[in-house]
Amino acid sequence: MGLRRKSREIVLQFLFGHDFQQQAHDPASVAEELDRFCASFETGGKPLPYARQLITGICAKIDEIDQLVKAQSHHWRLERMSMVDRNILRIAIYEIKYGDEVPAKVAINEALEIAKHYSMPDSVAFINGILDSIEPAAKE
Repeated sequence: MGLRRKSREIVLQFLFGHDFQQQAHDPASVAEELDRFCASFETGGKPLPYARQLITGICAKIDEIDQLVKAQSHHWRLERMSMVDRNILRIAIYEIKYGDEVPAKVAINEALEIAKHYSMPDSVAFINGILDSIEPAAKE
């Protein structure tokens, strides 16, 4: 498994817990929660810097990211989506819209591979549909 994939999986685990516990998205709360998360789970090593970058960026832009998801997920409220799918979408959208390090096609492919591993089979098509509709306009 690649280093960035491991980073994304750490981010997914963090965001899942963050959602589940309904934690605040302000930088101080996220930093404190991330420190606790890193102390409790095996997150150290090379994947952690990129994971931290994604987590802080996603939490800072969560409202904008969620608006993009809401605009493209017809007949699905954000709250009705599985927490796994919702957070996979957030990771990919952050990388597409705000990241300069990863091409959009790579971010989408990584999201689909992670969904195959962590989500339901039908979720892969759902995530792909939303990301494909977001990708062209994301960098505007």
